[in-house]
Amino acid sequence: MSYSTTDQTKHISIFKTLPFHLLIFAVLILVWEMTNLYGFEDQIQADMIAPRPTNIVLAMLDIFIIDKTVWKHLISTFQKALLGASIGTAIGMGLAISATLSVTFRKYIKPWVILMEATPRIAVGPIFVALLGFGLWAAVALAALVAFFGPFVNTFQGLMEIDEEAEELFRSIGASKFQTFWKLRFASAMELISAGWKLATASAFGGALVAEFIQASEGMGVLISQYVIMITMDYAFAGLLSVTLFGFILFKIMDYFDYRLIFWKNDLLLLRESEKRRKKAGFAS
Repeated sequence: MSYSTTDQTKHISIFKTLPFHLLIFAVLILVWEMTNLYGFEDQIQADMIAPRPTNIVLAMLDIFIIDKTVWKHLISTFQKALLGASIGTAIGMGLAISATLSVTFRKYIKPWVILMEATPRIAVGPIFVALLGFGLWAAVALAALVAFFGPFVNTFQGLMEIDEEAEELFRSIGASKFQTFWKLRFASAMELISAGWKLATASAFGGALVAEFIQASEGMGVLISQYVIMITMDYAFAGLLSVTLFGFILFKIMDYFDYRLIFWKNDLLLLRESEKRRKKAGFAS
């Protein structure tokens, strides 16, 4: 039994393209820096419109290491976003599974889901504040609303894509409806469902930030607003970049768990899991 070279090819491809991406990044930063230095007659105006990358890096060092201002705000935003993403994902997946299993439910839920997605998020923010008050839960509710649609659509689409031959095979070996749903339909949809989870997490950060701009005592939205009011744009950009970087790290962590969880989509992991189960069942390799 041979191992797949898909992962090796993927890693080689990443290493080949990385220098090119770093070069593009370096050129963009250099152009940005030079534009700030020589593209404006008024340096104050230049720093307000496009603060120098070197100043943004110094601002990040200040808020992370020297003054350590950013940490409590970053933790607060992550708490709201992750809570909102979890709630939105749970509701979205629950409704999608129900819509998959019941044609009647599907008929009635569809217009309401479209209506929720068409509702402007910023307009809903003040209503949530009025209903839930100032604090954590108004931001969580808005983040959940923003995060809801991705998991719903991806779960529903994944579960509705039925492999009829595989389903017939399950019926022929006497699998129950639950076994067919869980081990065939849900497992086959996991790739799309996982993409919905990641989309929900990314969207929830936007919802949490919007809620913090409307009302909050702490959070990255509050911190960025304070820096903008004080016209310290290098610090405002540093705050925005902080959310982007930590969001990217979280996304890559989810990517890793996605890679490990959906092992049957990867030849090497599938082989390892098969061998592990063979040994556990007492079969010789």
